[in-house]
Formats: sequence, structure tokens, C-alpha cells
Amino acid sequence: MEIAFSPSRPAAADTLVIACAKGAVDALPLGSAATVKAGAQMARFSGEAGATFETFGEEDGRPVRILLVGTGTGADGDLEKAGGAVSAKLLTSGASHAAVEFGGAVSDAGAARFALGAQLRGWRFDALRTRQPEKAKPTLTTITLVGVGNGAWAEQEAVAAGVAFTRELVAAPANYLYPESFVERCAHLADLGIKITVLDKATMTELGMGALLGVAQGSAREPRVLAMEWNGGQDADAKPVVFVGKGVTFDSGGISLKPGAGMEDMKWDMGGAGAVAGVMKALALRKAKARVVGICGLVENMPDGNAQRPSDVVTTLSGQTVEVINTDAEGRLVLCDVLTWAQRTYKPEVVIDLATLTGAMVVALGDQYAGFFANDEGLAADLNAAAEASGDALWRFPLSPAYDKLIDSQIADMKNMGARYAGSITAAQFLKRFVEEGVKWAHLDIAGMVWADKPGTTFDKGATGYGVRLIDRLVADRFEG
Repeated sequence: MEIAFSPSRPAAADTLVIACAKGAVDALPLGSAATVKAGAQMARFSGEAGATFETFGEEDGRPVRILLVGTGTGADGDLEKAGGAVSAKLLTSGASHAAVEFGGAVSDAGAARFALGAQLRGWRFDALRTRQPEKAKPTLTTITLVGVGNGAWAEQEAVAAGVAFTRELVAAPANYLYPESFVERCAHLADLGIKITVLDKATMTELGMGALLGVAQGSAREPRVLAMEWNGGQDADAKPVVFVGKGVTFDSGGISLKPGAGMEDMKWDMGGAGAVAGVMKALALRKAKARVVGICGLVENMPDGNAQRPSDVVTTLSGQTVEVINTDAEGRLVLCDVLTWAQRTYKPEVVIDLATLTGAMVVALGDQYAGFFANDEGLAADLNAAAEASGDALWRFPLSPAYDKLIDSQIADMKNMGARYAGSITAAQFLKRFVEEGVKWAHLDIAGMVWADKPGTTFDKGATGYGVRLIDRLVADRFEG
């Protein structure tokens, strides 16, 4: 869907959208304005953010669809919600070109947030569909914002493209997306100025990534580590901020096999890696003035005759040993080796990992917040601020040595999981053992956020693209010079 800007309403527009602030249904540029306002009042439309009222009128002798959309108080979040509501209402309605007129004053930045909401909510994954009912097919191709400037749109458009890329990766089924094809889908990022480095199985074996390789050994698909470097600053030697993503492209649980019901959802167990790839695209498109490295640990967790067993002990790249208690606690085994490699290779001061790591986090927070852990108060505050500004919600959980005893092993340095309770915390405590002294680190458990069972403000059912906006905002506020 195209977002356009124009000083006046295009003649080609077949739908007029009027953005109305809460409690202020302004004068409408139609002969039937009085009727439209009366109808809106009868329908109890008063401009709440995201509320809509649809009707039809006549202009210059031709019918025109009229959609009133509420912008609430005019805050960025309200404008974004309004834009999303327009796409949700019109995407398959038969309308093809909607012109948006703002009933009150709106800044270029506010208009861009409206457009971002519309663009995000208009995304669909139709790549594998061959047949659809005619009424289910998208018809809306263009939204034109009238009478506002496009000066703030370029950055938001870059973020929308990053979110869309993440959604494409997360939505793809496991026979289409696996470690090798994930890397191939990211190859185009090189055209944007991102340096691509790929570690194959032989290289990882030589390095000694025993934990990651242990997860992958039951699959016919070979693992990969994908590193994407963006340097938008002036100092090529500056220490980068590093983002690490868990990329389990399908998680059967391995020998500790998951229940069959719902296992199809495990195609999105690479949501952390998907978010990292998407944010790298967004940063490159908007030419972020920062040095950033995104790294994805890519594996498939399957239960064949060569699969890793509960009770196996693996040696990580750090040299620490791990007793595998449950092969379905595989994400931390992938991340620990990638974290070690990232720190040794790039010498960062800040490392943040994103992972659909634990079902316990979904039990704790549902689909409203991602949980996060941090070893630095300043970094935690920065993440909270970025979450507030971006709308990708976060809730902080504790780190404490009191939980370490739950993952101590009798025969190795640690176990890959603890007892039944505090599962998200013990997973974070596990990862913390692989963070080097002096490195500021945060772990984001996004298990409840990358996939939605019902539509939201800026997404339909399915892949949400969670994490891209959060990390992009963090980079903009904290790491750009």
C-alpha cells in the first residue's frame, strides 16, 4: 500500500477520510455535512482514538464514501491508532484510494505517525495464497494525506519497512524459512550498506560452539550464524551496540518433544532473530548515525536419531559446560554461544538479546508486555523509555544470585533449565553467565509478543513485528551521535 502526500484532495480518491479530534466533529467539506454529523452523533461517534463512522454522500453529482476516524487527544499514539483504524476499515472494503483530511491542526510528525499506523495495519501475508474469496482480497492501494508535509515520513517509512520484513520472516512456514534460507532472505541488506558475515557449521565446529551445534544436530538443516554490521557514524573503530536474536526456525522440542496441539506455532520461534533482521533494515534505510551489529543464531530443533539427549553435556564456546536437562530449553543454548562470539568478535559495551525464550513469560505477562532483564540501571531506563515511545511494551523482571542455585548441576558447570517455577528468571540467569565483566547487557523475552491470535491496533492476526520499533527507538535515543 502506498502512502502519499498532497496539498489538495486528489480527484482519483474514491473515499474521503476525515480525522476528528475527540469531542470536535468539525465542519465537513461536503454538501451533506449536516447529515453526516447528525449520523455520527446518532452512532455515538465522538472522536475517540481509533473509533470510526462510515457513511456515503454525494459530491459534484457522484457518490463518495465518507469515513470519520477519531484521533482522540491528538497524541502520537492516538494518531497511530487512527491510521490503523483506517486501514482495518478500508483494506478489503472495495475502496481503492482514500484521501485523509485532518479536521484540526496536525504537525508533520503527527501526520507521519498516522501514516505509520495505516501502513503497519495494512500489511498482509498473502505470498502463499492461490485462491481467496473476492471480498477478502485487498482493494485499498493508496492513502493520501492532504494538506500536511511529508518531512517526517521518511524515517517512519523506514521503520515500517523493517517491521514488514520481520513479519515476512516470522510468518513464513518452516519449509520455506530455515537457517540457510533465512540468510538468503537477508542478502538484500548488503545493497543498503550492511556488511554480511555468515558462519557455517564447519566454522562453528572449529570455533567450538558446542551448545548451538548440539541443538542443531537433530535436524537435516544445517545451522548458521548471521552477522549484519551497519556503520552510520564517522568512527569505524567505535564500539558497536550489538543485538542478538534467537533464530530457532522450527522448534519441535527435540527429544523432549512438545505436545502436538499447537506445535505449528513453533515456526515463529525465530521471532527474536526476525526482529534483529528487521531493525537492521530499518536502521540502514533511515541511515541511522550509529554503529550497530545484529547477530542471529539460526538452527532447527528436531528429534532424529542423532538428536541431542536429555543428560548430554555440551561444552560452550566460552568453555563452560552445560548439562542438558530438557532439549526443549534450546534457545538459551543457541544464545549463549552467539553471545560469547559477539563479545569476542566486536568488543561491545552494550549487548541486548531478543528471544521467544520461555512459555513462563507468556504465563506471567500474556500478550500485553514482553519481559526484560538488565544488569545495568541506565540501560534498563533507556529500554523503558524506548518502550514508552515506540508502543512496544516492556516489563522488567529481577536478576538475583538467589536463583543461581536452581541451575547448578552436579556434573557440569550448570543445567540448561531449573525447576518448575521462575522459569523466565532462571533462563535469564543462565544467559547472564555468558556476559563478560563490564558489558552492559539486557535480555528481552518476547515470547508472548511476536504472534497475535487476534487483531491489534497496528497488526492483524499473525506476525506482529514486535521489537523493531523498540530497538529502532533505543538506537535513535541512546546510540546515535
